[in-house]
Amino acid sequence: MAKNFRGKNIEKKRGTCPSCGRTGVKLLHEVKKDDKTIMVCKICKSVDPAKIKV
Repeated sequence: MAKNFRGKNIEKKRGTCPSCGRTGVKLLHEVKKDDKTIMVCKICKSVDPAKIKV
């Protein structure tokens, strides 16, 4: 695993995933929906961006 996915900077990236609604997960992966970039958890990174409810 790359170093930028570990350490102190992860604490700032915790929150609620906009796709699945899980709380307290790391939001590390960027997904493009329309013209926006949305941060999602690792489970939702492979979900079709059209299905993400924001």
